[in-house]
Amino acid sequence: MQRMMCKGKIHRARVTEAELDYVGSITIDQKLMKEADIKPYEMVQVTNLKNATRWKTYAIPAPEGSKRICLNGPPAHLFSPGDIVIILSLALMDEKEIEELKPKVVFMDENNDITSIEEHDLHWPEGVEL
Repeated sequence: MQRMMCKGKIHRARVTEAELDYVGSITIDQKLMKEADIKPYEMVQVTNLKNATRWKTYAIPAPEGSKRICLNGPPAHLFSPGDIVIILSLALMDEKEIEELKPKVVFMDENNDITSIEEHDLHWPEGVEL
């Protein structure tokens, strides 16, 4: 069996641009992509904290240090500059891959600077029973 898992997350990034006349995708500063383990053209899910819109698209890198988060194509109707978003990198994994998974969460400030990066352990805390 495979499960859909979150392998990386950019938490509370600020949208810098929305380009309607573009083929599609989300443009993300490549430093953020690297830190969250998002590859170019990988499918991601973007959630807007302002209006609860959830959009799936592929990521393309912006120059490192640009701090760009740009929704391209149709989602430009749903995401505006200044909106705060969560970008999830999802993957189908089997049980063995899940055992090795350590999702990374990249926390952002209001200027799209990284404030911290956490790597999470998926094992149940001591004393938790299913």
